Order: sequence, then structure tokens, then C-alpha cells
Amino acid sequence: MESGNYTGISEFQLLGFSEKPELQPLLFGLFLSMYLITVFGNLLIILAISSDSHLQTPMYFFLANLSFADICFTSTTIPKMLLNIQTQSKAITFAGCITQMYFFILFTGLDMFLLTVMAYDRFVAICQPLHYMVIMNPWLCGLMVLVCWVLSVLDSLLHTSMALRLSFCTEVEIPHFFCELIQVIKLSCSDTFLNNMVMYFAGMLLAVGPFIGILYSYSKIVSSILGISSAQGKYKAFSTCASHLSVVSLFYCTSLGVYFSSAATQSSHASAVASVLYTVVTPMLNPFIYSLRNREIKEALMRFSGMAALKGTIPQS
Repeated sequence: MESGNYTGISEFQLLGFSEKPELQPLLFGLFLSMYLITVFGNLLIILAISSDSHLQTPMYFFLANLSFADICFTSTTIPKMLLNIQTQSKAITFAGCITQMYFFILFTGLDMFLLTVMAYDRFVAICQPLHYMVIMNPWLCGLMVLVCWVLSVLDSLLHTSMALRLSFCTEVEIPHFFCELIQVIKLSCSDTFLNNMVMYFAGMLLAVGPFIGILYSYSKIVSSILGISSAQGKYKAFSTCASHLSVVSLFYCTSLGVYFSSAATQSSHASAVASVLYTVVTPMLNPFIYSLRNREIKEALMRFSGMAALKGTIPQS
């Protein structure tokens, strides 16, 4: 196949959701609202956990990291889309596209790895409660988060490095609201076999692998809960992992649903719309799930809001 030269391509065009001018203000307001809710909600979770001594436990340490990852996750795509809508431009530079792709893959992977680590944390808490604080010591928790970061960075570097070796000809329109890896690969006029093989192999290893780990952890958790004799004990055990299970279900069901539906319909526009579920909606809902289903988080948020209100009433000298 004749290859082009990507140096002749200075920018791509992000087509987004709709080219109708009358819909742009609605899209801008909708996504700006969701982005602000996501950032504010997750930031509130981080502040509540860091300021409350009752939440200095492994579970909330991982939750704070997940909230940080969610803020960064949405910040890689939504601000650029809002800027393009506001300036009535669809352009993104080649360097900007590669950078966006790199951070999007990084924080997607980080989300998956953190959810897996949190599943292991719940497994230890339910199945080995007497040894929980010994096993989940601060050193191990820090190491697991570090491993999550390292794996995510290496995976993202691999995919972006593979994308940089591609050549691009004249087709520069990406039928999406951000530079998704698979959409960029489709635009290349060079051989993409190796890129596709690496993408699918890494996806099986780093996405399906953690999901199997989560399923295994919860199979053991369910077995342990069923072995508890009292109904109150069962409820208490289940409530400790209900929030995490809800977030895992939401993230994986939406992301897997997007890719299976896009593969079935072959519609890039439908895929872009469906991608909103796991790129925007899921990070936005995570703080609500944890604050509504977790009594300790609700109490910490109340204490934090009370402290903030008290500071606001103290006159500054």
C-alpha cells in the first residue's frame, strides 16, 4: 500500500456529535454542566477523605486516587470539545491529538487498574477481616497504586508510539469528539496490521485481565457473605462493597456496551454518542454512588461542609 507522510498533516478535524449550529449551545451547556459536576464531585470526595481522620484507611486511599483519575480522565477530552464548540472550530493539532490520545489511554487504564485493586481490598476485608490491617498495610497500598500508574503509563506509551509510526494522507476527519486510538488508526494510509494486533492484545491483557480478577474477587466475597449466619452480618458485609460493585458495573457495562454496539452497527457517530457513557457519565456518577451508598463518606462530607461553613463565618483579621 502506498504510504503518505504525516508531516504534511498539521491537524485533524474532530467532527463531534452534530454540525447543526442550533444544537451547539445545547451541547456546550450540557457538557460544561457534566464536566463541572464531575470535577466538583470528585474533588469534594478527595478533600473529604484527606481532611477526615476516620477515612485514613486503604479503601478510601484507593477511592481518592480513583477520584483523581476520574478528574484527569474527563479533563483530557471535554475541555477541548468545549473550546471547539465555543470557537466554532473542529481542529486539533497533530501533536495535540497524540497528546490527548496518550492521556486518555493512560487514565482509562488507571481507572481499570484502580477498580481491580479496590476489588482486592474488598476481598481481603470480607474474606480475611482479622488480617486486613496487616495485609493492606500502607507500604503495600502505596506499591499497588504505583504499579497501577506504571502499567498505565507503559500501556499508553506503547499505543502512542505505535501511532506515531503511522503515515497519514489526505483524510483528516475523526468522527468522534476526541482522538480515540481506533479512529486515528482508521485514518492511516499505511499498514495498520501491527497497530491493530497490539491494540487488541493489550486490550485482552490489560482490560479483560483486570475484569476477570474483579469477578474472581467478588465470587469469593459472595461465598463468604453467604456463609455468614446472621442477616445483619450479611447486610453489613455486603454494604462495605456495594458502592465499589456499583461503580465497577457501571464502568464495565458502559465501556463494553460501547465497543460491542459499535462493532455491531459500524457507525462511528453512534460510537461517539455511546462513548459519552463511560467517558463522561460514569466519572460524573461515581461521587454520587459513593456518597449515597456509603455512610462514612456522607458523614465525612457533612463534617467537611460544616468545617468549611465555620471557616467562612470566622472574620478575617
